[in-house]
Amino acid sequence: MSHKRPECSGAEGEDINETPAKKKRSLDKYRAFGPEDQESLKTYENMESRIRKVLNTTYKKLTSSLSQDTISHEIKYLKNRLLTLKEKSSLDPIYIGLFGSTGAGKSSLFNAIIEQQLFLPVSGNQACTSCTVQVSSSRSKNYEAKIHLLSLQEWKEELKNLVELVRTPGEEEEEEEEDDVGEAVQKLRALYGRDAETRSYEDLLRAKLLVNIPAANCIPLMGAQAEELSDKLDPYIRSQSNKNEEEPALDEEKAKMRLWPLIKYVEVTIPQSDVIPEGVIFMDIPGTGDYNSKRDEMWKESINKCSVIWVISDIERVLGGKAHEVLLTESIKAYQGGMCSDIALVVTKSDKLELKEYLRERKEKNKPVETEHEAILERNAFVKEKKSDGMKKKLRRILPSDSEILNKADLVYTVSAKEYWQEKHITKEESEIPKLREYIRKIYLKEKEKLLMDYVAEAFGIVLLAVNLNSTGDMVDHYEQSGLEGFVKEKIKALEKEIEKCFAQLEQPLNEGVKKAKLSHQKTFSQLLTRDTGYRGFHRILKAVCQKNGVYASRIVTRIDLNCALAQPIYDKIDSTFANIFRREEPCPTQAAKTPSLLWIQKGTSASLKPCLDMFKDSVQEKIGEVGIKNPVTSDHCKLNFFTEETNIILRTIEREIVKKKMAVYESLPLSIQSDLKPYYEEAAKNQGPRSCQRMQNTLRESIEKKAEDGMFETAKEKMKMQLQELKDYIVTKLQTDISTMLKLALSHQEKLTEKLPDLQNEYQEIERIHKTLQRK
Repeated sequence: MSHKRPECSGAEGEDINETPAKKKRSLDKYRAFGPEDQESLKTYENMESRIRKVLNTTYKKLTSSLSQDTISHEIKYLKNRLLTLKEKSSLDPIYIGLFGSTGAGKSSLFNAIIEQQLFLPVSGNQACTSCTVQVSSSRSKNYEAKIHLLSLQEWKEELKNLVELVRTPGEEEEEEEEDDVGEAVQKLRALYGRDAETRSYEDLLRAKLLVNIPAANCIPLMGAQAEELSDKLDPYIRSQSNKNEEEPALDEEKAKMRLWPLIKYVEVTIPQSDVIPEGVIFMDIPGTGDYNSKRDEMWKESINKCSVIWVISDIERVLGGKAHEVLLTESIKAYQGGMCSDIALVVTKSDKLELKEYLRERKEKNKPVETEHEAILERNAFVKEKKSDGMKKKLRRILPSDSEILNKADLVYTVSAKEYWQEKHITKEESEIPKLREYIRKIYLKEKEKLLMDYVAEAFGIVLLAVNLNSTGDMVDHYEQSGLEGFVKEKIKALEKEIEKCFAQLEQPLNEGVKKAKLSHQKTFSQLLTRDTGYRGFHRILKAVCQKNGVYASRIVTRIDLNCALAQPIYDKIDSTFANIFRREEPCPTQAAKTPSLLWIQKGTSASLKPCLDMFKDSVQEKIGEVGIKNPVTSDHCKLNFFTEETNIILRTIEREIVKKKMAVYESLPLSIQSDLKPYYEEAAKNQGPRSCQRMQNTLRESIEKKAEDGMFETAKEKMKMQLQELKDYIVTKLQTDISTMLKLALSHQEKLTEKLPDLQNEYQEIERIHKTLQRK
């Protein structure tokens, strides 16, 4: 991806009143970038600064020249829009999710990326907590953190579940400490002391915690240096040994160590970085979610709000295990339904290699490899090719073949944080840490440019509205007689039908998926919740699944989600159609060249939602242009520009909301199934005593069979269709309301207003120059 510098100089891109000190501070913000990109970003910042000055001046002129007692609806609307826009950020946070299991190397990777070797605690002999850790940069000179704790009510809920989990096992089980029960025991002992696991829920509720919980449920930390904050942070986010938890908290440090079971999530802020741009937020996301409902909910929310997801797995697990495949599947779901627009597999610890063993097992015997350096690079190339092919195979099942992500040069990165610092076998560049930094910078530049253009366009539109309200009645009469309002209403009706056709594409795959789900639900249940041999420890897992309405998240075993598993046959049928309907990007140019008949570029198609909206916008703007050409008043270009820009803004707002709302559509299937099965989960969870494991299984198996016959999967299908209907209604209603408001404002003029507006020609000319500069770019 290339980023050309904006084609502007002097007044177009620079603040001539800027002092050298201010310019240096501004460039310091972008020191993560090369000189050319720094200049581009500085130009973007100056443009934004000039836009904000125009908005402030316009707002002040309106406020000072108009009486607040007699202000009209039109002017009130204009002032509110100006106020909102001048305070709005031109860059939304860019969330990058580091998604991986404990021990995968997420913290070590992040430390290398920010050039701080021992900042976040890394998993060694003691495991770190499974909460989400969020890291961003700011203009503060200090390193800061906030430890957010569960509320008392949230802890009561978890306490009840923990007590249930550690109850005496059924007769078919043996005691097993090295599992989730062991972790539950550690949590109870940390907060209530020795033998806490033997006490009842009611007894523990009455007991006093061994730690003091801050009233605000938040602990602030600060350090002048990275190492200082790291030392303060470590006791909170590292789970401690049984020995420590059984001993009383004799000092402040030990008291801190006991708080880890209560931690919900952690926010860390670092000073401006040489390597990470301000506005990028890293999310260290555990691989399987969390047993606590609130933390598990945050886990899902964290995944769904990430713009980019890196699935993190170390080299040994990625070659021999399947855990990363589960994480990739979860990431692809986020790509389908959430904010995610990019996925990569980051393979860590790529330096871990026994040369003799590698040489003995390698297949490429004809190519000589003599050193660890050569062996590591050869294996990295093999891993990249193999895993990239596997990812593309997964993605092709659900995405159109011309999707941008399928044509990326790099889907897999092989990194080594250790070699980045030591350079023993490979160089810093070959460790691929610099390559990941470049990845981040490209994403930042792309988003900064896109959002700035949107911001400038919106500002241009609102200043045009202010100028437009100074127009004469002659112009307005022409537009009122042009039939524009009636034309727009007809186009909205036509768009509604196109959206219905677009969504109707899901009908057949939904029906096919329901049939498949009805045939496979017992097999799905057996694969997830039965065991061929032995039930050691499984009774508790099954009990937890029932207590949590079909979802069991654990750091020890793979996440179990019975509701999603039952819905999977439907997803298998609808995924590719769903992805095409909600695709955001235009086809990759190389693929479009190969496939000129792509649905995206066919006029009149309703295969994807965005082209439907684009065609509506184009037809409305074309009509506006025709009306303008027929107008004998030549000074009417402000009104024409206002119509065009405001239509763009309305459509962009709708498109952003569609991205947010599609998650509700996509997740409606398992949520519907969970709702139907909830009474049966609760019934199954009541089983206790001998053979309770089999009774729980029977209750669930029979209830799933019964609900499937009663139409559970058909209900889930109807819930998804209902969500689609609500989305269509939102689009149509939003267009009707906003375009009606636009027309009403545009058709207002001096003679209709009670106020005389100030002269805003200078403001209009300034913002028009900036707008044209970006259009040229």
